[in-house]
Amino acid sequence: MFSRSAPGAPPRRPSRLRLALTAGAATVLTAGVALTALAAPSAAAADCSGGYVGLTYDDGPIAGNTTNLLNALRSANARATFFNIGQRAQQNAALVRAERDAGMWIGNHSWTHPHLTQLSASQINSELSQTQQAIQQAVGTAPRLFRPPYGETNATVKSVEQQLGLTEIIWDVDSQDWNGASTAQIVAAANNLRSGGVILMHDGYQTTVNAVPQIVANLAARNLCPGMISPSTGRAVAPDGGNPPPTTAPPTTAPPPTTPPPTTAPPTTPPPGGGTGCSASVSVNQWTGGFTASIRVTAGSASIGGWTVTVTLPSGAGVANAWNANASGNSGTVRFTNVNYNGSLGAGQSTEFGFQGTGTAGTLNPTCTAS
Repeated sequence: MFSRSAPGAPPRRPSRLRLALTAGAATVLTAGVALTALAAPSAAAADCSGGYVGLTYDDGPIAGNTTNLLNALRSANARATFFNIGQRAQQNAALVRAERDAGMWIGNHSWTHPHLTQLSASQINSELSQTQQAIQQAVGTAPRLFRPPYGETNATVKSVEQQLGLTEIIWDVDSQDWNGASTAQIVAAANNLRSGGVILMHDGYQTTVNAVPQIVANLAARNLCPGMISPSTGRAVAPDGGNPPPTTAPPTTAPPPTTPPPTTAPPTTPPPGGGTGCSASVSVNQWTGGFTASIRVTAGSASIGGWTVTVTLPSGAGVANAWNANASGNSGTVRFTNVNYNGSLGAGQSTEFGFQGTGTAGTLNPTCTAS
């Protein structure tokens, strides 16, 4: 596995694992993958009055380990965020789909796990964009969360993240599993989690897999539950909007959108209104003083190389931020255009973007124009 190192320091990791991302390792990464059919964890009755924490696993997916980790999480009725390396996601797309099907959230962890702060803006963009594309090809939706390798970041990295609609996620607690921590030590580290906090762990260590049941049990003893990481705040929150926004006062930030829907097969005929261009549909999560809108863009009977979605907001409503699209304007008539990894769609294929709004959404009627 790749280790977490102090910013600017050389990575502390076994040299034998440097080979994991070479072309010659592709066979190792894809061979012998045995997937267990997993359903998303059910919403079991649990006391989450203490809040939510983010369990995160970096550096996968890895044949021979990811499935075991998913099984452990599923058995504990827990969900987590997997920050995947792009090359590995491309080589192990079935495992990325298994993560999604098990109810996990999937984040971007760069293409080759480099020291991003030593790269140019264009090189950083390539690392992140390739990973966005690989994960979208695997599961149909691009990530909204990004964890920089080694936790190293700077203004250039943050600028590229913003261009791609990604929220940077570091961590509050380091499990030290990358540094040889035992299962007991990993469990002890997780005991330092507080509501909203995020713990760094890795996909690839048996000690980390073994720690799952006790971590979840200890959290439950403190009325804490594993949750999702909000793209708006970067903090752990209730999964899938299970903790509804307040009705008496607007939150300081929007609650996160729901987990991206599973990929569905492209329709055999163009969607209504799609024709040879594109169509757009919207779902809105409204609360007092704000809302989030998720918009699905679907190509018509022919492939398209790009798209623009136009939304007219009612008086008093505005766009605070957007993901997986570039917004032109923030009130009245707002145009959203594709970013570099989600503009090209085959006939009948779809992609999704969204935005956080202020005020009342009213009835949004998005229209789509192909380019």
